[in-house]
Amino acid sequence: MKNEVNEIAFLKSCKDPGDYPKRFIPEYAFIGRSNVGKSSLINMLVNRKNIARISNTPGKTQLVNFFLVNDSWYLADLPGYGYAKRSKKERAAWEKMISTYLLSRKNLINIFLLVDARHEPQELDTRFMKNLASNQLPFTIIFTKTDKLKPQELERNLENYLTELSEDWEEIPPYVVSSAITGKGREELLDIIRENNKLFADQQ
Repeated sequence: MKNEVNEIAFLKSCKDPGDYPKRFIPEYAFIGRSNVGKSSLINMLVNRKNIARISNTPGKTQLVNFFLVNDSWYLADLPGYGYAKRSKKERAAWEKMISTYLLSRKNLINIFLLVDARHEPQELDTRFMKNLASNQLPFTIIFTKTDKLKPQELERNLENYLTELSEDWEEIPPYVVSSAITGKGREELLDIIRENNKLFADQQ
């Protein structure tokens, strides 16, 4: 049976924890380097065209944007980290906001960390993964923009990436290979969410 997103509603954009949605339901955060294709992937995931705003300008998302999906789980769209045409002070404020969100959100079930499959491992990404692990925050890597690579290139890039991760990780973090253009990975991601939603409900 296919996973369907029947309803999705934008709730609010937040900077401070006191403004976050209060309902205690499962939440999934999406984050990655600026311009990694996050908005396109979110739109593909929920099967809508313009839920998340797409921009060629890094740093478009500046707050934590909350969406309610199927009246049963939250999707949190986080600002990108790394390069953005903003001041150092603004980027530092974003980093603090992101850290505060990740460490304070009790109903955060999983963090989907987007990585551009076209590039070799970036220090910013691997450091972010290590920070998540050190804080015992569960995450899944999503390799994006795979449609821009030939099958052999994609296979080689993924193998190289996972090999490099294995030098620091005893067990490779879970990952999903995706494409916002072809829809690749959508059902796998929705399966992860559905299974975690069930676990969350069983624990309540």
